Amino acid sequence: MEINKLLEELYSYSLFGIKLGLENIKKICDYLGNPEKKYKIIHITGTNGKGSTSTIVETVLLEAGYSVGKYTSPHILKFNERIRANGKDITDEDIALSYAKVKEAVENLGITPTFFEMTTAMMFLYFAEKKVQYAVLEVGMGGRYDATNVADGDVCIITNVSLDHTEYLGKNIYDIALEKAGIIKDKSVVIAGDDNEEFLKAIYTKKQNIINTADKYKNIEYKLDFKNFITEIKIGEDTYSLSLFGDYQVKNFLCAYEALKALNISDEIIKKAVKKVIWQCRFERFSEKPLTVLEGAHNIDGINNLKKILIQEYTPDEIVLIVSILKDKKVKEMLEVCSTLSNKIILTSLSGNPRGLSGEQLIEYTDNKSIFTVEDNIKKAYEEAKELNRRIIVVCGSFYTCEKFKKEI
Repeated sequence: MEINKLLEELYSYSLFGIKLGLENIKKICDYLGNPEKKYKIIHITGTNGKGSTSTIVETVLLEAGYSVGKYTSPHILKFNERIRANGKDITDEDIALSYAKVKEAVENLGITPTFFEMTTAMMFLYFAEKKVQYAVLEVGMGGRYDATNVADGDVCIITNVSLDHTEYLGKNIYDIALEKAGIIKDKSVVIAGDDNEEFLKAIYTKKQNIINTADKYKNIEYKLDFKNFITEIKIGEDTYSLSLFGDYQVKNFLCAYEALKALNISDEIIKKAVKKVIWQCRFERFSEKPLTVLEGAHNIDGINNLKKILIQEYTPDEIVLIVSILKDKKVKEMLEVCSTLSNKIILTSLSGNPRGLSGEQLIEYTDNKSIFTVEDNIKKAYEEAKELNRRIIVVCGSFYTCEKFKKEI
C-alpha cells in the first residue's frame, strides 16, 4: 500500500476518538508477543517539557553508545518523526511492515483501537525488531490510562502539571498529577520536576522515595546566551551547554540529568551530548536574517515560558508575533500574554484543523484590537512581519502553527 494511503487508513482510527484505558493495547501487545518487555523503559509524562526531556535523554544515551528508541507526539512535519530508532525516523517501509502486523492482530482479536493505540503498538513492535536497549516513551495524554502505560518504566519522569486536557484528566492539579503518576511502577526510579504542593502530594501517594529536581537543584545557576542561543547550566564545578534555549529548558535538563545519572551515564558523556540536542519548534531558529524563531508554546504555561525568555533581550517594539491557537486552549489569556510581548501581532489561521480557529475568530477574543492584524495566509503574514524590520519574528501559539509555517514558507 502506498504510504499516504496507508497513513490515511491509520488516521481513520482517530474516528474512534480518545478512549482512556489499557484493555485494547494489552490485548494487542499479548498477541504480538509482548514486545514492550524487550528493552528498558524511560517513561516521561507531564503537561509541558515531555518532548524536550525525551530528546535530551535520547541524545545522551546514543552518545553513550546504546541502541535507543524514542516515541513522541504530535509530529511536526510527518508521521515518521513519532517513532525513532538510533537517531533516525522510522522509514515508510517500516511503517508499512509494523502497521500490517498490528492491523492483522487487531482484526484477529476483533477489537476497535484508537489511532494512538495503533501507533503505540507499532512503536513497541518496531523497537523490539530494532533490538533497542532503551525506549524513551513520551506519554500521549495523562498517564494511568495512556496506551504507553502497558510498559513498565525503569525510570519515570513527571516534568510538571498545569491545567490542560481537564475534560479527561481532572479539574485540579492534584487530580491531573494523580493521573500522570499512574505511570509509576514498583520498580520505577521516580523523578519529579515541579515543586507545586498539590503536584507532589499526588506523586507521593504512588511512591514515597522520589527525586524532586525542583528541590534538589533549587539554587541552580544558569544563564541564557542570546548570542549563540544556548542555555548554560552549572552543577557543582561543571557547566553544561545545552543547545535547547530557554529558562524552562533548565527544568527539562535537570529531569533528564537525574534519569541519566540513575542509568549510570557519566557527566563527561552528558556534557558532550547536550551540545548536540535538536528538537523542532522549541525556540528553533528558522532563519538568521531576519531572525525568525519557531516556538510551539501551545498553552498558557508555554506562552508564559516564551515571555520569560523574550523579555530578557527584546522590547515590545522589537518583536513581531505570528500567532494561531487551538480553540480548546485558553485563547483569551494566551493572547493577553502575547499583547504584553509585542505591539505588533499578526493572527493567522488554523481553520484547516478541526480544533483550529481563523484569524477573524481569534481577534474576537481580544480587547486591545489596535495591536492585532489578521492574515490567514501564513506566507503573507510572514512577508508582512519581515517588512516591519524588527529584531525578531516569533511564530507561536501551537505546534500546528509552526508545522504550517514550515510547510508553506
